[in-house]
Amino acid sequence: MRPSDTVPAGVLQTVGRTPLVELTRFDPAARFRLYAKLEAHNPGGSIKDRSALELLRGAISEGRVIPGRSVVVESSSGNLGIGLAQACRYFGIRFVCVVDPRANRQNIAVMRALGAEVEVVSTIDPVTGEYLPVRLRRVREILAGTEDAYCPDQYANPLNPRSHHATMREICEAVPGGLDYLFCATSSCGTLRGCAEYAREQRLPVTLVAVDAKGSVIFGREPAPRLIPGHGAAVRPALHQDGLADEVVHVSDLDCVVNCRRLAHREAILAGGSAGAVLAAVRRLGGRIPAGAACVVILPDRGERYLDTIYDDDWVASHFGDVAHLWKEHDPVAEAATC
Repeated sequence: MRPSDTVPAGVLQTVGRTPLVELTRFDPAARFRLYAKLEAHNPGGSIKDRSALELLRGAISEGRVIPGRSVVVESSSGNLGIGLAQACRYFGIRFVCVVDPRANRQNIAVMRALGAEVEVVSTIDPVTGEYLPVRLRRVREILAGTEDAYCPDQYANPLNPRSHHATMREICEAVPGGLDYLFCATSSCGTLRGCAEYAREQRLPVTLVAVDAKGSVIFGREPAPRLIPGHGAAVRPALHQDGLADEVVHVSDLDCVVNCRRLAHREAILAGGSAGAVLAAVRRLGGRIPAGAACVVILPDRGERYLDTIYDDDWVASHFGDVAHLWKEHDPVAEAATC
């Protein structure tokens, strides 16, 4: 395949250029403007479509992956796996994705529907108490035992952050009056690093806020169990660099649930767990954000993949108790309906 053949075509040409919308109801008392970058509008349903396409195109252009012969093997909690499954299917490449029990059933079903082979590891790493190290070991085993196998390695490949230079450029071009704050969830650190690199190259006066999960080790904290996939990590990714963010905010699983449900109730946007994380961070820092500032949250994926967890009342109650009042209180939509 020639390098020109890897130019996005068909469904892949719809990756990126996602909409930016203003959130006027999420926190009506906020003194700042709040916008959301809706990455669920990518064809595979998440921001990871950008990374997947860039990783695969780069590997094909460099001759590391040959359609019809090579096997792509990657570890994923779900979204990157879907992005790679879609891109591999389009280019005619066999794809094996290693996941763990935290990956939801819908993500696995989508990958398999796109022709991916999905392997679920079931043991926990005894040192970290997490699945990620086991997933990574299994990827290495598959690579060692499979001819013409290649791992894009989202956790270390510089093409991952490079794909998000476009994400940041799109945001800056779309925000009226210029961007002041960007809130970004962290996992592989691809999005955070890519946005930070672009901001520095363009000398943008932007405050970057990295949002991490309580129990994640990315920013030097001790590991602890986490319920909500999509942000945080049990192993610090190689793409991490000190100083990428101006500020780091750690949020709990309950923070994610409450703010996802609040977003659905107030803005009619059904988004994934890490969307709740970045919105929790906005609320945490809201009192320090100057009046009139323009803030953007990147909402990485869609909420349909969390219907059995975050958006299921019984699941929420079983893990957190009766907490519905935390997202329903002072609901401007409900109040307007009763007027």
